Parts: sequence; structure tokens; C-alpha cells
Amino acid sequence: MILSAETHERIREEISHFPHARGALLSALHFALRERGGFDTEVFAEIGQFFGMRADEVAEVVSFYSLFKQPRAQAILQVCTNLPCCLKGARAIVGELEHRLGIKAGTATRDGRFAIEEVECLGSCATAPVVQVNLNPYLENVTRDYLATILDAPEKAIEARRPAPIVSTVPPSVEGYLLPPNGEKWLSLDDYKHNGGYQAIVKAGQMLPKDIATLVRDSGLRGRGGAGFGTGLKWSFMPPPDGGPRYLAVNADESEPGTFKDRQIMERNPHLFIEGVMICAMGIEAAAAFIYVRGEYVECYRLVRHAIRECYGAGILGEKALGFNRRFDIHIQPGAGAYICGEESGMLESMEGKKGQPRKRPPFPAVRGLWDRPTTVDNCETVSHTPAIIMKGADWFKAEGAKNSSGHTLFGVSGHVKRPGIFELRLGVKLRDLIYNYAGGLENGRTVKAVIPGGISMPILRGDQIDVAVDHESLRTVNSLLGTAGVIVMDDRTCIVRVALVAARFFDHESCGQCTQCREGTGWIYHTLERIERGEGVARDLEVLADCCNFMDGKCICALADGASWSARAFFTQFRSDFEAHIAAGKCPFPESFEV
Repeated sequence: MILSAETHERIREEISHFPHARGALLSALHFALRERGGFDTEVFAEIGQFFGMRADEVAEVVSFYSLFKQPRAQAILQVCTNLPCCLKGARAIVGELEHRLGIKAGTATRDGRFAIEEVECLGSCATAPVVQVNLNPYLENVTRDYLATILDAPEKAIEARRPAPIVSTVPPSVEGYLLPPNGEKWLSLDDYKHNGGYQAIVKAGQMLPKDIATLVRDSGLRGRGGAGFGTGLKWSFMPPPDGGPRYLAVNADESEPGTFKDRQIMERNPHLFIEGVMICAMGIEAAAAFIYVRGEYVECYRLVRHAIRECYGAGILGEKALGFNRRFDIHIQPGAGAYICGEESGMLESMEGKKGQPRKRPPFPAVRGLWDRPTTVDNCETVSHTPAIIMKGADWFKAEGAKNSSGHTLFGVSGHVKRPGIFELRLGVKLRDLIYNYAGGLENGRTVKAVIPGGISMPILRGDQIDVAVDHESLRTVNSLLGTAGVIVMDDRTCIVRVALVAARFFDHESCGQCTQCREGTGWIYHTLERIERGEGVARDLEVLADCCNFMDGKCICALADGASWSARAFFTQFRSDFEAHIAAGKCPFPESFEV
């Protein structure tokens, strides 16, 4: 036996939570990785015995996920090098590590003590630059001087802890319902109940499921995961109960660069999230809910799992769940580092213990979702709105936002601002107010050159477009989208070719490779931009980039290629002069821009 008896027991316990054993595969792989530090054929074979899988089948799943493919070392220093961290000096952090350890990123020291890995967005954009050692809680607002204090020995780096700063606030002008006030954390069941928690599920339990769904539909709640689809309408796609199980799958795989809102809910108000899950499940008559949390969010996973256990201990979940008068269960699963698993069907595949490649549709998840049963997929923030809707009603919720964009959202602001963070605000706030009134304006008196308004997939805006309202419909008037409300601000020193290059690298890295247009197109965009940045671009490159975007847009199983093409097209349309200047000069014409 390669793995310890304790790990065997943990795997068996995890399997007991799922209708099909393979739902516990990613958890089992995480357990094995923590114990062994890596994988080999013997580990694959031993894990496979729990799930009726051959060793090569387990290895195939492992090969898909970034967290399972890192350099082997005692302390793996993972540095986020996506856009918000790059804007805050992530390249200098990588350079400092390379200098001190004498190795390049992507490699390990000969003695196996340290490794450096550049990773994509870690979902902590307001505290950039960010480092994660192995799968420990993040080290945020990292400086080169701080790194010097943790590199004496691997054990020191592994044991390093920096308490996560509170970066999410409810401004005084807003009556918040997603975040606790005044920087508080309501982590325990007692804290949450003391502040009115679990009253909404009791009230919902006195309603018919169809009436819950109608109320949510009438409220105008739209999904907060990026697509902005009507939540109540999505619930209505579920077929009538047929006597078999039906599920709610909750997406907390927050991986879109610039996006870090779900983390704030899970780390400051996890019971609100759980109550929202219960209300959604009640509205669709689900037998159980499964929460998928991105693998890097180790604190979120720990806190939500603890909150779920508290609910079982208090009888809120389980045999006669609060409000249900029947059995209702919630289980939580860790991801393993794949942006594509934020796409609903890719997430379902991963939840079933497979590679997270999106499914062809139809059939849609409401017809055949988790384990071939009817399933609704909702985002973490989306479900967290439902307790307030139940308690205060649809008209109140609509009045709290803008036309066709009801309610509050958690706006994340990162980049070149004085006070990066999360702000709970009504939809419809002006982008200028977000930047200057809430995030404190730009550092060092600089001016706004560009803003990405909703996560890196959303088309970029120029600095002269920031008087737009930030809601679903208003952003369309300037050819962008709300997305995840992750706002990335760039000042007048910024080279947009470099911004485009970082975004393109992300999409190239995260494409699952299933669709030719996405697999080839994301790579083509990235390598073309890389050549322009090196000073080897030619004028025709911009036409080729435009053709490539057209080749990708709307042609693939999921929206990753769409996001990559929208993003790239907007960069060279809105800031064509930056690209032309790069090509003409044969080098970057912005000497003060961030490094790539």
C-alpha cells in the first residue's frame, strides 16, 4: 500500500458523499498529492482501485489540471502573473525569486527544496502581487523584502502566513445584504443567526417551489458569474419531477482574471452562501447541492466546509432539513486549477471526476446534468442574493439596482488605483465613481488610460468612456459587457500591447484544446502579440489578428474562444495606435509600462 491508512479512510469518507464514487476523485488526488508531493504509476493504480479505474485513466485526469502538474519540490512558490498582479509588479517578484534561488520559473532547485511557478490569476487581485506556497493560504501584498524572510528553508516558506486583509466594504450610502458591515466576518452559525440568518429559508419553506422560482424571476436577478442570464428563467428550464434525484451545482470556481468577489462571500459570510444554496435548491426541488470551489481557494474551502458541518450538527441540513421537511444535503468539492471548469458543463465534467472539457449541447444541464440527472448550475454570488429577495421581495430588489439590472453586486476594482478592493453597490453606479469615489482614484496623480469593466474576457474601454453606468445594458452602449464586475484600471503609463499579451497568454494556457478554432486561435493570437512585443511585428499582423478573432468567435462548444476574441479585438480596435507605434518603432514605446 503506497498511501497511508489515514488517506485511504479519508478517500472512503469522501466517496460516501456522492451518488457515484468518482465524484470524489479530485479530492482523492488532492489527498495523495499532499501526502506524496507528486504522482507516479503506483499512486495512480492505488487511487484507481477506489473508483474502478485503470492507472492510465487516473493519469489522464491528472494531466488536465494545473495543480497536479507542478514542478516537484518541498516548497513550490507560485507567483500570479496575470494582469492585476503584473500591474503591481509581479515580474519583479519572479525576478527576485529567480535571483535568490538561482533557477528559472518553471523549474526546481537541484536539491528539490524550492521551485518557482508562474500561475494565472489567483483571485486576489486587490492584494497584488500574490504568492501561494504549495496549497497553503495566500501570501498577499508581497514585496521583495518579504520574500527574503521566507527563503532560508523550505519549511519557513511552507509555514509562512500573512493574515488576509479585509478588502471588501459596504459603503455608508448602501444598505448591504451580501457582506457583513464594518469589516466583520460572520463565520460561525451563531454569528450568522444572530444577524438574522436562516430566517429566509424558514420563510421559503412556507412557499411552494414554483412560487419561490416566480419570485426570483420577478425580482430580475441575473446571474453574477459572467453571462448575466435571468436566474428565475434558468430555473424554469428544469423538467417536472420524475421521482429521481435532481441537483443544484454551484459554481465557486472563480478564475476569471480581475475577479475576486465570490472569495469575499465565502471568507466573510459563508452561511449566507449556504442559505442561498438551500433556497435555490428548494426552488428547483433538488435532492442535493454540490459546491465546486476552485482548488487554490483553500481558505474558502475550509470555511465553507466547516459551515456545512455546523449546519448538519444543528439539523439545518440532513434528514429533516430546515424549511424542507425532507432530507436535503450539501457537499463541497475542490477543483484543481483549470479556468475552463468555470464553464458550466466543464464544471459538471470535473465534478464527475473527469477532465473538465465542456460538453456539446443539447442536451443542456437542466435535462442531463450531473450524473445524467436534471441539474441547475448557479454561481456563488448569484445564490447569495436569494435570502434578501425572499425576505424583502421582488419590488425591493428591482428598486435597488438599475433597469434590467436589479439588485446589488460586488464590484472588484484592481490595478492602478489607491484603494483596490470589493465594493457592494447597486448596479448602475458610474464607472468614474467606482474608480474615483470608492477606489480612491489613481496612484501618483496619473490619468486613466484604459479600463476592463468585467473580468479580462470583457472588451476594454478607453479612459474617455468611464462616465458610463456599470450595468448590463449601459455597458452594451460602449460595446462592452458587465461580465463578473471585475474592474481592472490602467493608468497612462500602460502599454496596451502588453495588456493584450498577458490576456492572450491566459486564454492560450487555459484552452482545453477540444475545439480546433480555440486551440489554434488562442495560440496564434498569443504568439503574434508576443512577436509584436519583441519588436518583430509587421503592419499586416493587425489584419491577421482580426481574421483570427473572426475565425474563433461563435465557432466553439463553449465561450472561452469568444472571450479570447472579444478581448483581443477590443485591444487593437480601441488602442490601435499603441500597436502601430510598437510595430513602427520595433520596440515598446512606453518605457514606464509594467514588465512582462
